[in-house]
Amino acid sequence: MHLVYPAVLSALLFGVGLYGVLARRNAILVLMSVELMLAAVGLNLVAFDVWLRDATHAGQVFTLFLIALAAAEIGIGLAIVLLVHRRRGTTAVDRLTELREKKPVT
Repeated sequence: MHLVYPAVLSALLFGVGLYGVLARRNAILVLMSVELMLAAVGLNLVAFDVWLRDATHAGQVFTLFLIALAAAEIGIGLAIVLLVHRRRGTTAVDRLTELREKKPVT
């Protein structure tokens, strides 16, 4: 298998995810972009594992851990976004700075 095809696809996926993280204001779209970036990393790990013909399949094992990490991240992230939406009525990332509590004047 040629390494170029999955590496280019992984770079494109990572680039789209990075653009989504930097350009989007909706928190759910930011979480989806982070998931795209993690999928690109997983694809890269498996592609290099197959290309190097590793006997222990370490790239595939790391990809399984990455999938578990991504599932935990999306679960906790979605819970936080839902709580912010209930409290503020919006999921706009640029308005999250308003969540800081104001210090009482003493």
